[in-house]
Amino acid sequence: MLSLQNASMRFGPRVLFEDANWLITPHERTALVGSNGAGKSTLMKLLAGDESVGQLDRGQIERTRGLSMGYLPQDGLRMTGRAVFEECLTVFDGLRSMHAELEELAGALAELDHNGAEYAAVAERFSLLQSRVQLLDGYALDAQVGNVLGGLGFDKEDWTRGTEEFSGGWQMRIALAKLLLARPNLLLLDEPTNHLDLETRTWLEEYLRSYPFGYVLISHDRYFLDVTVDRTVELWNKRLHIYAGNYTKYLQAREERRTQLLSAYRNQREQIEHLEAFIQRFRYQATKARQVQSRIKELERIERIEIPEEEPVVHFRFPQPPTSGRIVATAEAMSKQYGPKEILRNVSFTIERGDRIALVGRNGAGKSTLIKLLIGAEVPTSGSVALGHNVLAEYFAQDQYKVLDPKETLLGSISRAALRVPEVELRSLLGCFLFTGEDVFKPLGVLSGGERNRFALARILVSPSNFLLLDEPTNHLDIRAKEVLLEAIEHYTGTVIFVSHDRYFLDRLATRVLEVSEGTVTSYPGSYPEYLRDRAATEAGKPTGAPETATAVGCDVDQRTAMREASTSSTEGKSQTNAQPTVRRLNPIRLRQMEERCAFLEEEIPRIEASITVTEAGLAQFVSAAETERLTRLLEELKTQLAAATTEWEESMLVLEEQVNAV
Repeated sequence: MLSLQNASMRFGPRVLFEDANWLITPHERTALVGSNGAGKSTLMKLLAGDESVGQLDRGQIERTRGLSMGYLPQDGLRMTGRAVFEECLTVFDGLRSMHAELEELAGALAELDHNGAEYAAVAERFSLLQSRVQLLDGYALDAQVGNVLGGLGFDKEDWTRGTEEFSGGWQMRIALAKLLLARPNLLLLDEPTNHLDLETRTWLEEYLRSYPFGYVLISHDRYFLDVTVDRTVELWNKRLHIYAGNYTKYLQAREERRTQLLSAYRNQREQIEHLEAFIQRFRYQATKARQVQSRIKELERIERIEIPEEEPVVHFRFPQPPTSGRIVATAEAMSKQYGPKEILRNVSFTIERGDRIALVGRNGAGKSTLIKLLIGAEVPTSGSVALGHNVLAEYFAQDQYKVLDPKETLLGSISRAALRVPEVELRSLLGCFLFTGEDVFKPLGVLSGGERNRFALARILVSPSNFLLLDEPTNHLDIRAKEVLLEAIEHYTGTVIFVSHDRYFLDRLATRVLEVSEGTVTSYPGSYPEYLRDRAATEAGKPTGAPETATAVGCDVDQRTAMREASTSSTEGKSQTNAQPTVRRLNPIRLRQMEERCAFLEEEIPRIEASITVTEAGLAQFVSAAETERLTRLLEELKTQLAAATTEWEESMLVLEEQVNAV
């Protein structure tokens, strides 16, 4: 469908990639990954045919005739002049013109003589157009647009608003909606989840999993990549490296590949040192001149293995704060209104020491308002909210950059907040948040809003508070910075309440979930996957570990941990009493994902087998040496894909059969 052949490109004096080869096949679902600044977005623009990035220095890009592509950049798109719904309908201009022609033809058929030749010609044209419209699902355009707009978070009252009324993030949602409705053969999406909330991301995941064509994604959302792609292409060391599987499998395979590269590098260094030692030893002996020249030529022929500098792995931990009381915060019959609009109604809950609470709910449900009430930035309309004994709170807002002094430098500001942290450690931390080298001496005023927010989050990491309130801390962070933040919070002994749309962050961090919906706050004990399971069971009418609408748990963190351990020990004791082996049950979400993956593999395996047959037929007819080499490489890759897909399907089916037998 699209191929990159022996491609090389420079950006100024720096080589982005060289001798890159990449064949994008139909139905391919690929993640493009690499470190910041590696050239991912530039490569994506090249694939999309964006001339603003220039041309390849060497090599070529070939596209199949008739290939349709849709490209979503990170930002910069803006639409004006139409209502949202009408703007989305513009992708169907061809179909709409067919509808208009059908109306004209229908009018002509009503007036023409049924026995005339002109009537027959018009009727034939009418029948042809009608068949094409039906084939393209052209009689349900409004329903298609409504489904996509609803999935991307647009309320019905938004559909008639002008596109120019929406902010940049919502403008990108409109652009994404148009791409999804156009259904091109190949989607190229650069950070499509940047401006989406959690529910909208979940909808997009489902949409892409059922998308009938191929796509390439760049994203800093690990969970999103894990559930939407089955191939990963890494831009590293000026080369493209292709891995089968999602992001998690890529990480495992990458470590294996880099271990092999280091081993090959060490072996080559030994060989080079041996040759150089021989040359130095016998360079001036006439009797060894021929052997010395032979070694020199051998040394020149060696293609040196390069080991690029690795980004340093930074492990940062919060300065451990003073211990707070058992009760960190309490809300009693709390309500909040802005004029006639009621945000929260008669809400009561308790936050305890050590809780790591995820606040979830639709955009506009009141999550940010609830955090502001807890920190004292807002006052309840009625009821009360209070912090507990010895609680030192620190608040990270979505617009945190507004409270920073624009004249201070990055290093000066963070040093003032962390008097006991060495400068070397502070600079390493800033590097994780993409502030390297001389950047640390820049005044905050010259940074963009996103950059200042990144810095504000890094600054909070060094503060000694024991109650963190984080509103969208993962915005503007890449995967590396998220890992640093996650690890820091996991080792943090204080209490955390946070809002995030990053599913991987939620899964790793939350020990309790507060759901804000329609003015109420419902507490779900346990992790975020457990919350999803309990909510799904509640909606299905099944009994669960019931959530509490007004939460005031009467035991502290240590007691709750002891109770969980006691429960686990009891369960283990019972299982040891029974002689029959037990099968570990998968949670419903994981089970559904495995079933969907098996269904996909059952369709994918025959497609790979068909591609192998076509490739073998191509090899039977000689065209050129280069074409034979290309087809040979393709055949090897297809056979590898077939073996991996077959093994994965067999292993997954065994697990699913065990789950069925365990019921």
